[in-house]
Amino acid sequence: MKRMPCWIAVHLPALPIEALAATVGHDQAHRPLALQDGALITAVDVRAWEAGVRPGQRRATALALEPSLLLGRAHAERERQALRAVAFAALQFTPYVTEQAPHTVLLEVAASQRLFGGLALLARRLCDALAPLRHRIHLACAPTAWGAALLARGAGSEPKPADAGQETPNPLQTPLGQASRLGRGLGPHAPSLKTLRAALDPLPLALLCAHASEQETLQGMGLQRVGDLRALPRQGLARRFGPELLRRLDQACGEAPDPREWVSLPAVFEARLELFARADSTEQVLHGADMLLTRLVHWAQARQARVSGFTLEMAHEHRHRGDDIPDRSRLPIALAQPCADVAHLRGLLRERLARTPLPAPTLELHLRCDQLAFAAPPDGELFPTRARAQEGLARLVEHLQARLGADRVHALASVADHRPERGAGHRVPSRSPEVPHPTGPSTQPGWATGLPHLTRPAWLLPQPRPLPERQGRPMLEGQPLRLLAGPERIEAGWWDGPAVARDYFIAGTPAGVLVWIYRTRLPQAPAQAESGWVLQGWFG
Repeated sequence: MKRMPCWIAVHLPALPIEALAATVGHDQAHRPLALQDGALITAVDVRAWEAGVRPGQRRATALALEPSLLLGRAHAERERQALRAVAFAALQFTPYVTEQAPHTVLLEVAASQRLFGGLALLARRLCDALAPLRHRIHLACAPTAWGAALLARGAGSEPKPADAGQETPNPLQTPLGQASRLGRGLGPHAPSLKTLRAALDPLPLALLCAHASEQETLQGMGLQRVGDLRALPRQGLARRFGPELLRRLDQACGEAPDPREWVSLPAVFEARLELFARADSTEQVLHGADMLLTRLVHWAQARQARVSGFTLEMAHEHRHRGDDIPDRSRLPIALAQPCADVAHLRGLLRERLARTPLPAPTLELHLRCDQLAFAAPPDGELFPTRARAQEGLARLVEHLQARLGADRVHALASVADHRPERGAGHRVPSRSPEVPHPTGPSTQPGWATGLPHLTRPAWLLPQPRPLPERQGRPMLEGQPLRLLAGPERIEAGWWDGPAVARDYFIAGTPAGVLVWIYRTRLPQAPAQAESGWVLQGWFG
């Protein structure tokens, strides 16, 4: 039996104004916002609507109603990037994602419902994934792509911009009763073609029209709803409007094929954001970069990967730059441990910006990432484990590197050298396994450390200290030492200086303190003579 397709439509009715709002700095985010085309207002946000500003008003009228109104213009590329970020987020749930004008993303989820626990849970998880993008969305589900898109657009056809958290009333009153819901506040759901056709009939016919002239002609004929169009003879409609209108109607009702071009993920993430006003502080830059980081994480999650590093490029205002200041500055951010957490990436960028003063006001941000880790993400854990502790340590190292600089944070590393005074070094923490210190003949770390635990102390003296003797026994602070383990013979160093030939012992004091001492086996040069017993370190 052939499986019925299942399409979820995500419609963003306020995408142009929301894409503009993402460019506004935090210091102006509280002000009402509107889009203008020439001298007319074309779109408003909730604050502007509450102040009485409406689409179609003249610019002077809108400013008279709300003097603090911020005015911007629609930008096709800005809106395209915002819609593409929604498509990237949708790719986490199905590989079959496509875009449709105006401002709609479609997901074919027939094969994904069982994986996510059913259609309602999948839709709710989709809403949770889209929440960080800060868009007002309308969802709908239907057996056809066009049908789902029309239901989603019809579900939010009221003129007033609703709040993101407000549930939109369902206008779909059909002869079969009100269309079922995906879930509370998740939009209409037409599970079958019969239900879909009945749900489409009361929708405004303007949703199906491709251009205004077609809509005006249909309205002149007295046609207001999709059902009115379906009731007319098809041959007369085809002669009057051509085959395109009927093709869209048939595709919406499932009576004609509807081939789609799927969204593909780029191998490298690149996103630009032109700021609404110049950014004079790092906090303003961070506010603008926050949306870019959110889109970056959605892209990485759609590729089933985590971010290992990224680069933020800032374009500076020309007239405020000196001759020695470049037009662009770059901030590369490297992670010690890959992650897909927006809050963590934001924290690293904040630390880096805090110690990097802006050379000039910033006008545009460009975020680029080609560093991904495709390993499996860490599992959630109920109780703390060593892996979780290591993750916390890695994030601490990342924050320290971002704040102080990568060259100022070091980690201990074992060195392939038998000599205790040269057996440890330091390195810059990185994602790679431990790298040995440059000194020493071997490239394999830790080849000389395969000894039982506690055979070498963690605390070594800066310089070995000769010990007095009494009747051949070593003394420490007037107390004789008792040899407990040894000897451990070390002969090394012939390749880079005077050879070392020592017998090491673990010794104990009467009070129970353990120390590490040695005795030279071969005679040394006079400048390096060590008579008798020598103290090398302490066991803590």
